[in-house]
Amino acid sequence: MDVGLTNSIVSTSTALASRQTSDAIHITVLKKALDVQASAADTLLQALPQPQPALATSGTLGTQVNTFA
Repeated sequence: MDVGLTNSIVSTSTALASRQTSDAIHITVLKKALDVQASAADTLLQALPQPQPALATSGTLGTQVNTFA
């Protein structure tokens, strides 16, 4: 067997294994970044005031469909 071919196969195998490890690390970092962003977005949403407009109880306006902008 050719020594150059063997070295090439070993080099390629090592590079692929290294790339898989690198990809796994990048995916883990991405997941953590998404978790941090989700937490920050949830905090911002919780900070928003949640007033509920009073529902109409009499008359023809607002007693059938409650809409507000």
